[in-house]
Amino acid sequence: MIHKIKKARIKAGEAYMKRVLITGAAGFLGSHLCDRFISEGYQVIAMDNLITGDLRNIEHLVKLKQFEFYHHDVSKFIHIPGELDFILHFASPASPIDYAKIPIQTLKVGALGTHNCLGLALAKKAKILVASSSEVYGDPQVHPQAEEYWGNVNPVGPRGVYDEAKRFMESITMAYHNVHGVDTRIARLFNAYGPRMRLNDGRALPAFIGQILRGEDLTVFGDGSQTRSFCFVDDSIEGIFRLLMSDYPLPVNIGNPEEITLIDFANEVLELTGHKGKITFKALPVDDPKQRQPDITKAKKLLGWEPVVDRKQGLKMTYEYFKALSPEEWKKQPKEFMSNR
Repeated sequence: MIHKIKKARIKAGEAYMKRVLITGAAGFLGSHLCDRFISEGYQVIAMDNLITGDLRNIEHLVKLKQFEFYHHDVSKFIHIPGELDFILHFASPASPIDYAKIPIQTLKVGALGTHNCLGLALAKKAKILVASSSEVYGDPQVHPQAEEYWGNVNPVGPRGVYDEAKRFMESITMAYHNVHGVDTRIARLFNAYGPRMRLNDGRALPAFIGQILRGEDLTVFGDGSQTRSFCFVDDSIEGIFRLLMSDYPLPVNIGNPEEITLIDFANEVLELTGHKGKITFKALPVDDPKQRQPDITKAKKLLGWEPVVDRKQGLKMTYEYFKALSPEEWKKQPKEFMSNR
């Protein structure tokens, strides 16, 4: 599965294909980005250490001459021979269960990994987009969350390793932009969902669907009044692509402003699937956000972007993806659900 990086660009007619490095390429969003850039005619260099990624997400691309895979940890020095036009840094654990199991790796990929990617962008004169998160807002005291809000984060709490990794990511990205003139973009992503999510990663939607496929009751934390705003992956990828191609270096929210309580969301998933199980409740985890809703005014104005996929349509496509997995996959449940992120 590991291929050597080509030293020259692949020639396509009389023009040369632009080269893009995507870190976290075997993950949920990373693999969809690989698909998008292949479809746009780019040469894609995919990189992942597979700590949470899955090669099955990109196996359909391996035989393509314009696709290459590097099994590498971006927290270590990155070397890419030849020219490079774009870098999209999407390597990171992305669920509360990951934060608990691999907190140091979570911090390292946000800090050292981002530093290495920015250094590569500087050396190659490449434009770089980093994947930040709505988690930089913590448990917000402002609603909805606009990019100017600085957040309410507990740096030493159980979620702090992810929240602070993303906040540091944004800070060092802007430092490279301001000091070295690196062409940077920052995407603050809100609750993206869709096919290729990990069924057992503990986030709300895959957790609910996994429980349904196993015939279990659904687990909601707290009383279910906390809110989330779910954005289907196709919409997220479109927003990311438009942001990369823009000339705006400051953070931009990419998410769906349609807010829903988790109890309503759980009932929506039950109705969609026809599952007869009930909803059970557990104590709300420490520092779990009570509200999450993006203000996407900037994305609309600067990118001409807003979500177009209806949540029920997106949920149906996601459920069909998970249902098509083998029963052995359904059984792979997390040892403990920690949050309804």
